[in-house]
Amino acid sequence: MLRIIMLLLVALSPNVTGTACQADAKVRALIVDGQNNHGVWPKTTVMMKSYLESSGRFDVNVARTAFTMNGETEIAAYPIPGVTSTPVKHAKTDPDFKPDFTAYDVVISNMGHGAAPWPEETQAAFEAWIKAGGGLVVIHAADNSFPSWPAWNEMIGLGGWGGRTEKDGPWVYTNEQGDLIRDAAAGRGGSHGQQHEFSVVVRDRTHPITQGLPAEWMHAKDELYDRLRGPALNMQLLATAWSDPGTGGSNRHEPMMFTVRYGKGRVFHTPMGHGDYSQECVGFITVLLRGAEWASTGKVTVPVPEDFPTADKVRSRRFAE
Repeated sequence: MLRIIMLLLVALSPNVTGTACQADAKVRALIVDGQNNHGVWPKTTVMMKSYLESSGRFDVNVARTAFTMNGETEIAAYPIPGVTSTPVKHAKTDPDFKPDFTAYDVVISNMGHGAAPWPEETQAAFEAWIKAGGGLVVIHAADNSFPSWPAWNEMIGLGGWGGRTEKDGPWVYTNEQGDLIRDAAAGRGGSHGQQHEFSVVVRDRTHPITQGLPAEWMHAKDELYDRLRGPALNMQLLATAWSDPGTGGSNRHEPMMFTVRYGKGRVFHTPMGHGDYSQECVGFITVLLRGAEWASTGKVTVPVPEDFPTADKVRSRRFAE
């Protein structure tokens, strides 16, 4: 009888090891930033860190390179305890930038156009980590960075600026019927018209990131990147937005959310998120959280919030500093 009671107590006791513990474990996330042509980058890093942590799903650290442009004023206004960086002139690289990527499940890149290449040792470590199953999230101008790093271009699928042309791969967009077009014609990689609110159309509603999202929703004022081009290997398109020629756009349905598989690694890429006002959009916040969770685990448990944008209404949350 005593043995039976003991077995029952073990069976009914909380499981603090194994699967249950792993299911409850927070995702270990690292935001990388420091070199960006967008002066608001220190604030958007703080915003994304806050969004991720407030969801209860992530623990977040920040690794910051030395930077060559923009950010001194913003860094002072939006400091992160324990994270420092020094502005330098004409930096070709930051030899001290060597994060331990193996300590994390996902890296979120908040880099930008003109970012100096990482040290070769750091590049090699990052490539190996992604291939082995690491996760990557590419936000807005992060797809402008590192045009001469072949593995990076393959990871992000599509990129812009930095001298990218047809030599780097095709333009990728959809036609009116939603068919994926890979256009190898000559031309620059990366442009955008005037900032404006625009509609995001979900093209694949079966993917874990997009399941439960409206078929169409309004995004807050943002730069709508167009004419992105790159290797586009192992790429799955999730959502597009029409780049309105009336605002200086390409007159194409441009990728706004997509994934890339690189080795065993998972990459989520969105060109959205130019300004702090862009990142206050509930749509952006939601796809950031869901994209980061999918990139790290292959699954999505973050719910679609009740205040998610609709087909005709932008919904934003003022960031509380």
